[in-house]
Amino acid sequence: MKNFFVTALGVLVGFQYAGAAEKKIIRISTDKTDLVLQVAENGRLYQTYLGEKLLHEADLENLDWQIHPASDASVSTRGWEVYSGSGNEDFFEPAVGITHADGNASTWLYYVSSSSKSVEGGTQTDILLRDDKYPVDVTLHYVAYEKENIIRTWSEIKHQEKKPVQLFRYASTMLYFNSPSYYLTEFSGDWAKEVQMNTQKLVFGKKVIDTKLGSRAAMHAQPFFMVGLNALASENQGEVLMGTLGWTGNFSFTFEVDNVGNLRVIPAVNPYASNYELAKGEVFTTPEFIFTLSYNGTGEGSRNFQEWARNYQLKDGKGSRLSLLNNWENTGFNFNEEILVDLIRETKELGVDMFLLDDGWFGNKYKRSGDTAGLGDWEATADKLPGGINALVQAAQKEGVKFGLWIEPEMVNPQSELFEKHPDWAIHYPNRDTYYYRNQLVLDLSNPQVQDYVYGVIDKLLKENPGIAYFKWDCNSPITNIYSSYLKTRQGRLYIDHVRGVYNVMKRVKENYPDVPMMLCSGGGARCDYEALKYFTEFWCSDNTDPVERAYIQWGFSQFFPAKAMCAHVTSWNKNASIKFRTDMASMCKLGFDIGLKELKAEELQYCQLAVANWKRLQPVILDGVQYRLVSPYESNHMAVNYVSQDGGKAVVFAYDIYPRFQEKLMRLKLQGLDPNKMYKVEEINLMPGTNSTLKENEKVFSGDYLMKVGLDVFRFQPGQSRVIELTAE
Repeated sequence: MKNFFVTALGVLVGFQYAGAAEKKIIRISTDKTDLVLQVAENGRLYQTYLGEKLLHEADLENLDWQIHPASDASVSTRGWEVYSGSGNEDFFEPAVGITHADGNASTWLYYVSSSSKSVEGGTQTDILLRDDKYPVDVTLHYVAYEKENIIRTWSEIKHQEKKPVQLFRYASTMLYFNSPSYYLTEFSGDWAKEVQMNTQKLVFGKKVIDTKLGSRAAMHAQPFFMVGLNALASENQGEVLMGTLGWTGNFSFTFEVDNVGNLRVIPAVNPYASNYELAKGEVFTTPEFIFTLSYNGTGEGSRNFQEWARNYQLKDGKGSRLSLLNNWENTGFNFNEEILVDLIRETKELGVDMFLLDDGWFGNKYKRSGDTAGLGDWEATADKLPGGINALVQAAQKEGVKFGLWIEPEMVNPQSELFEKHPDWAIHYPNRDTYYYRNQLVLDLSNPQVQDYVYGVIDKLLKENPGIAYFKWDCNSPITNIYSSYLKTRQGRLYIDHVRGVYNVMKRVKENYPDVPMMLCSGGGARCDYEALKYFTEFWCSDNTDPVERAYIQWGFSQFFPAKAMCAHVTSWNKNASIKFRTDMASMCKLGFDIGLKELKAEELQYCQLAVANWKRLQPVILDGVQYRLVSPYESNHMAVNYVSQDGGKAVVFAYDIYPRFQEKLMRLKLQGLDPNKMYKVEEINLMPGTNSTLKENEKVFSGDYLMKVGLDVFRFQPGQSRVIELTAE
C-alpha cells in the first residue's frame, strides 16, 4: 500500500511538472518592489528576481539567469531555490530539514499549484510545494502590501507519513541577492543598552545572529536587521533590505555568501534544542518574516515599516496613546495605599492621562517586598493595600485619571503559593540543581492548563476591577533549566510550543478585552517583535532612561517601529541632565513619567506640565505623522528628528546637543517631508518658565522649500541642551 501511495503521488506530481515547461512565473509585487519566482524545467521553484519593480510585464520572461546547471550535467539544475530542502544538490544552507520516519533526511520540493487573493491592504499569494518521494507538503505564503512596500511571508509544513517526522530546520523563507558587496547592520546589546547598531561587511561564509534564551529572547540581540546592497546604506541613499521576524522566542538569521559572491538570507526559528516531532496531519507554521526593500536608504525603509505597522499590525495602530505617571523609579517596592493615592493626585497635577502601579502590589503568604517572592500569587497584599486594587481604581476615577497595573503572569517565584501547589507548571529539571535568573522560573506555556491559568490572571483582575484601563506586561527571565514536565519525551517542542502558548494567551486577552491597551515589556526591550505587537499597543524600549543613552536606543528602535509603539519615560536617571532635556528626549516617543513631583523645583514642575500639554496637543503629529531622522547620534555629537502630519500642515522638530565639542562647526538643520510650496510659521515650544527662545528663526515664516534646503540654526555648544520646534502651515 505504501508503494502504491508513493507511486500515485509521483504520477500526480509528474503531471504537475508537465506544466513546468510552460515557464510558470509567479509575481509578488508592491508599488515599488518585485519578487519574481519561476518554475524551472525540473519542476522546482526558483527566485529569479528581487528588486525594484519592473515596468514591463514582458520582461519577466527573461528572468532565468539565476538558474544554472550544476557542473555535473547528470545532476539536476541548481540555482536560487525558493525553499531549498536538506539533502538536495545544493551546497549551502537549506530552508527546511526533515528526517523522515525511515531515517532519510532529504527533502526535494516540487511545484504543485499557486493562487492569490485580496487581503486587507494587499495581495496574498499561496504556493504549494510537494516532495516527490514522501507525502510532505510545504505551503509558502506571501502578503504584499502595495502602498507600504512591505512583504510578509511564512511557510507551513505538514505530512501524511504513518509515523511522526523530525523537523530539524524550518525557515520562514529564503531570499537571494546578487550584488558586488553586502553590509550587515545588526542590533545587539544587553539589559539597559539595547539595540546598539553595528555594521560589518559580509564576506564568504556564514554570519549568524541568533538567540537561545527562550522567553526573554531578545535580551542580547533584537529580531531585526538591515543589509546594504552594494554599499553601506545611509539614511537617504542606497539600496537596503530591512527585515524582522515576528517571534518572541529563539530566532536565527543566517547570512551566507557563497563561492560566487551571492547572498542568501534565511530568517527562522532557531532550531537549537528544538528537533520538532511533527505528527501526521499536524501543520507546523513558521513565524512571519516581514521585510522591505528601500532604494533610497534606511529612512525610507523605516517609514515603510512605521506606516505598515500603524495600518495593519500594531494593536490599535490608528488610535491614541495614554501619557502616564509610573511609580517604580519613585518608590520601588516600598509603598502603601496612602503613598499611591498621593501619586494618583500627582498624576492629575502633572496633567498626564493615567497612573501606572508597577511591581510589588501582590502576595500575602509570600509578600512581594522584593524580587525573591510572590510571583504567581496575584492577590493584592492586604497590609499594603487594604482596599485592594479597586480602592486605587476608585481613587484614580475620583481624580479624573485612569489606572494601570504591572503584571508578570508568565513567571513564578519558588517562594509562592502557586509553586507550592503546582511545581510541575514551572520549567525546571527534575534531577538537577535549579538555576534561577532573578530568583524566578518561567511557567510552562506549552501546557494548555498553564495557558488557562495565565489567561485567568488577567481575566480575574479585569472582572474584579473593571476600572483597570491598562496593563504593563513584563517578562524578566529567560528560560533556564530547560525541561517540561508536560512534554515529557517530546522536549524538542518546548522552546517552540512555549512561545505559541504565550501567543495563545495574548490572543485570548485581545479577543476578550480588545479595548485595554497594554505595554509589552521584558526587563526593558527584550521583547519587541511584530507578532506580539498584534496584541500590544506599545513596548518598553529599555529600563535605561538616561536621556543620553536613550538617544541611541530610540534611534535604533525607530529603524523598525513607529513612535507610538515606543514608550519613553522621564526619570531620575542621569540627574546631571536637565528636566527639559530628559523630557524633550522622551517626548519624541510615547511620553510617560516615572518621577515624584516632590523632587522637582516649582519651575521644573511647571515646565513638565507645559511639555505634557504640548505633547498631548501634538500627539497626532508625533505619533501618527511621518518620521524623518535628520542627524544621527552615531555620526555626530547631536541628534535630530522631525515629524510631519499626513497632510503636511504641521511638523514638530526635536533637536538635541549631546556632547558637542568646543567651538565645533555647527551645521544648520535641514528638515524633510514638508510641502515646499507651503509657508510655515516657526515656533520654539517647551521653553523653561521665565526664558525666551534664542532660536534665530523663532516666530518667523519660511517656505517648506527654504526649511528643507537652507534649514534652521538649532544646535548649540553646551552638552545636554534640547529644542522642540513646532511648524504650522499658514
